Parts: sequence; C-alpha cells; structure tokens
Amino acid sequence: MDARPQQARSAAFDRAGALAMLARYGDRSPEQVDEHLGSLELTWLIAEAEQAYQVQLDLDDERLDAIRTVDDAVAALGAQISAQISAQLAAQTAAARVDAPTATGPADRPSGLPDAGAAAP
Repeated sequence: MDARPQQARSAAFDRAGALAMLARYGDRSPEQVDEHLGSLELTWLIAEAEQAYQVQLDLDDERLDAIRTVDDAVAALGAQISAQISAQLAAQTAAARVDAPTATGPADRPSGLPDAGAAAP
C-alpha cells in the first residue's frame, strides 16, 4: 500500500497539500499553480483528495460552483474530509467497544465459588 494515503489521512487537508496535489496535474511545481481553479483542476483535486484521504466527497452543485480558488477548495474539501474522517473514527471506536470482551472479575462470579486460579481446599 502507498504510504502517502496513510500519512495524508492523519493530517489535515491544507493549502500546501492542495497545491501539491494540483501541481501533479500538469507536472509543475506548487509555486506554478494558479490561485483560480478551472473545472478540470477542481475535478483533479477532488479525485486526489478522495484517494489520499480515503473518503468519498459529495459536493452538491451549489458548493462546487462556489469553489473558484485554492482557498475556497481548501475550506470546502477540508471541512468534508475532516467530518468524514471524524465520523469514520467514531464508528470504528464504537465498533471496537462492541467487539471488546468484557472483563470478568470477582463481582462477575457467583459468591462462594473459588477463583479459577485458586487451589482447592
């Protein structure tokens, strides 16, 4: 598995990351990325972010139309990525709690029975 998605997943989606993703479109440096995004660049950025963060972004037409700059994309995509990762982590935590074995201690044993590890009298 590519190490980049795991690293990206643990980091916030930020301007530097967005510029790096956009730079791969057209094989250019991040400094060469224009602030204003065209529709193909935005499509590329969404696909790259989905792959890097292992999420499925679902932006309605209104939100997509509002993304005109790199900063707009960072705000819109970053919010969705953060929300989805938080929801996934919460679901994993809840599943781990359900799957975790319960501890058996003295309160769980009927009174009068010896510990399993104790020698019989």
